[in-house]
Amino acid sequence: MSPRVLIIDDDARLYALLEEYLSENDVTTAHASDGLTGLELLGRDSFDAVLLDIMMPRLGGLETLRRIRDKSQVPVIMLTAKGDETDRVVGLELGADDYLAKPFSPRELLARLRAVLRRTLRSGDDERLSAGGVEVMTGSREVRIRGRTAELTGLEFDMLVALMRRPGRVIPRTSLMRLAGREDTVVSDRAVDVHVSHLRRKLGDDTRSPQLIKTVRGVGYVFSPGEPP
Repeated sequence: MSPRVLIIDDDARLYALLEEYLSENDVTTAHASDGLTGLELLGRDSFDAVLLDIMMPRLGGLETLRRIRDKSQVPVIMLTAKGDETDRVVGLELGADDYLAKPFSPRELLARLRAVLRRTLRSGDDERLSAGGVEVMTGSREVRIRGRTAELTGLEFDMLVALMRRPGRVIPRTSLMRLAGREDTVVSDRAVDVHVSHLRRKLGDDTRSPQLIKTVRGVGYVFSPGEPP
């Protein structure tokens, strides 16, 4: 079954181009020209992923993303202005799974889309990681903290898996995104720190004295499994 993607962008010409290219590659699309319309479509129908522009009338992309994340964990790829790291960082903090700077080629977009779908769609291989009261099922992308389901963004999930697969090993900030399978997501060390802080909070890990994800000053992070915090 081909994936269904909602494109929320006010550029009708861009949508026409993407619709033609994606349909040729077995991807079905729907279109909304602003954030409010996009939210209405998401409320009525089911999609495998969303392509979301930042600059739009009526409701901007970041606020649209915030509202999407209040109700859904559908994968979202942000379409940002070239070189605007602020939008990228804020988008990732709000729960975007990836971003793509305009102008971009349809071929690159398709590659990013397929990568996001591979990470988020259920698969037959479900690796189970368990330590320190945290249980992760990689195939279904589920996380439980002492039996309670935790809602992580796509990036937070990938970072957690990268850390849990290497218990006791220090992972430099510069390597964490690559080990999380996000080598194409370029953010600053400060942005990585912010994402780790959000992850700690969702795990119930005390940010002042963390027991699970510890900071190695000037280097990076280490997952130190032990008793649940």
